Amino acid sequence: MIDNNLLQNLSQNLLKILDDEEYYDITIEVGSKPNVNIFRAHKVILYYRSPYLRKILSTNKKKNNGTLTHVKLPNILPKIFQIILRYIYGGTLSLSEYKTSDIFRILVAANELRIQELIILLQSFLIKNKSEWLELNINNVYQEIFENEPFSALQKYYNNLISDDPDKILKSLDLSSTPENLLLALIKSDKLQKNAIHVWEYVIKWGHAQNPELSSDPTDFSKEDFNTLKNSLQGYIPHIKLKLYNLASLEFSNKVLPYKRILPKELYKDLLKSYLKPSNQAIKKTEPNIFKDVENVNEINPKNIDSKIITSQHAELILKGINMNNSNIFTSIFSKFIKDKDTTPATVNATFKLLLRGTRDGFTSKKFHETCDDQSHTVTIIKVKDNNEILGGYNPVAWKSDNSFGGTKDCFIFSFKGDNNIENHILSRIKYEHESMAIFNSNWAGSSFSTNDLSLDEGVGYCSQLYYEKPIRETTNNFLVEEYEVFQIIRH
Repeated sequence: MIDNNLLQNLSQNLLKILDDEEYYDITIEVGSKPNVNIFRAHKVILYYRSPYLRKILSTNKKKNNGTLTHVKLPNILPKIFQIILRYIYGGTLSLSEYKTSDIFRILVAANELRIQELIILLQSFLIKNKSEWLELNINNVYQEIFENEPFSALQKYYNNLISDDPDKILKSLDLSSTPENLLLALIKSDKLQKNAIHVWEYVIKWGHAQNPELSSDPTDFSKEDFNTLKNSLQGYIPHIKLKLYNLASLEFSNKVLPYKRILPKELYKDLLKSYLKPSNQAIKKTEPNIFKDVENVNEINPKNIDSKIITSQHAELILKGINMNNSNIFTSIFSKFIKDKDTTPATVNATFKLLLRGTRDGFTSKKFHETCDDQSHTVTIIKVKDNNEILGGYNPVAWKSDNSFGGTKDCFIFSFKGDNNIENHILSRIKYEHESMAIFNSNWAGSSFSTNDLSLDEGVGYCSQLYYEKPIRETTNNFLVEEYEVFQIIRH
């Protein structure tokens, strides 16, 4: 049993040794000019309490002429070292006595001196009691702890903060002092996919903040000005280039084009081609909507489902999703088969024509584009490996491989839980304001519904809500594909 009173007495006695000016055998010069202080201490205590000082003392033996050992610590403020020195001797630290900024300085100094128990204690205290301060001072704190292993607790705290609400963090930053690694961590967040234009604007603002001599209006830039900004931002471009494909055309025109000279030439050309391409070129505007006045197309019976993943019941639900609200896209599928405009069929029979199967044709993106490019009204069906999930999406327009966006309001993605209740499914439609970006015709990936909501790449799947109304999975983790199939809907 340990008596706390005895420990308290021991602590007080050791502090008296520190205050005694007779038996010290080392001097420590702390700080940098003009703020420098000399502290007297005892090598034997410092040797066993600080691994950093132990290393110095082991190579700094007392000289034969009796000169005292002298150590310099220029990176630590004298008032902070005094607090740590008393902790080294007495083993106590009353954090309530200090400002939060000083507590963080104590933490940084403790790391330099390698006092592990103090590093753990102070990180825990800041996270539990000073979270608001940590958020407000993220610029300075993140720069200090970035890739510094002893600060793993604070790193985890900030990583979670960035992941949960990156937009909030961005808005709180002082861009003139924001370190590049912090802004990079923020713009890599999946949640900022929804605010691609904000990412671009913050990166540009950061570049201006680092070069305050530049005009705020890029039309006033000289060639040298563009080069200056380009050099400042070159570390960001590889991480935001995919986000630039997620902008609305007006955003691209107003926000990106004025800064086109800071983009790599090939990226700029590709972006320009993407935004100049019509988003729904595969839909013929002259095609008559012969179901315009038909109200009782309410039953669709798919036949001959050649699938290793879904049944005819799954296909029926998918087709009902296509036909929901008398979709113009759905009716256009069958328009060429109906000659009499006044014909009012009670049932329309449709077949899922198999275009591609992974286990038969391969899971490569190249094979997908060879088979499915220029094919419209397709349904992609995916079987997730190691569980019974079935995912998929409907694309009424023709697939391409030119890195363009496309789609219409009738695009949707879906999931079946894989249990016996086939009605236990989710159907998620493209949001109205993003219908022109429902499909991404990637030249390196397969089926891609937007860039994130559901996409395939060489047998790996990605599913994270971006432009569609709701998530179709409970997790955003990547998944392996056991099987996938692409069908084209045709009329018998």
